[in-house]
Amino acid sequence: MNERRPRERLLADVLGEGISADFRQRLLSETLHLARCRRRFRQVRNATSVLALLAAFGLLVSHQFRSVRSPFALSAKPYALVRTLPLPPAAWVGTRPFPASSIVASARIDHIVLTAEAGARVCDLTDDELLALVPKPAALVRFSPHSAELVFVNQVDRQELLGN
Repeated sequence: MNERRPRERLLADVLGEGISADFRQRLLSETLHLARCRRRFRQVRNATSVLALLAAFGLLVSHQFRSVRSPFALSAKPYALVRTLPLPPAAWVGTRPFPASSIVASARIDHIVLTAEAGARVCDLTDDELLALVPKPAALVRFSPHSAELVFVNQVDRQELLGN
């Protein structure tokens, strides 16, 4: 008999025999309220998706209308024409030789070096010719076939010859 009571109570709960009318009414109204909320949510979701599709379609159509140019826009050139002319000779900047008689110096000038255009072709010196031009004892040290350095035996000789 003890086992039969819980079963009877469960059956009475399922069938609603033991529930008061007020509780049944509240349960039914809450269930209807939840069903209405779900239906309203679905309606809002469907309306929002339709509005989003309409907005996307409107943007697409407006973009198509913007890409069609007006007749005034077709007359405008997509470039700027630039016309150039050579400079007049008065606007050119050039150099002229400075006459030696017009040299103004505040210090005494020891040496004036004048250069002239070389009429003869410049020739390369051989190692022996280079060593013959140096009055002091010196050696020619080769680093590669096309690279060499002139080394003086005394550092004082080097400073005298180069003026350092």
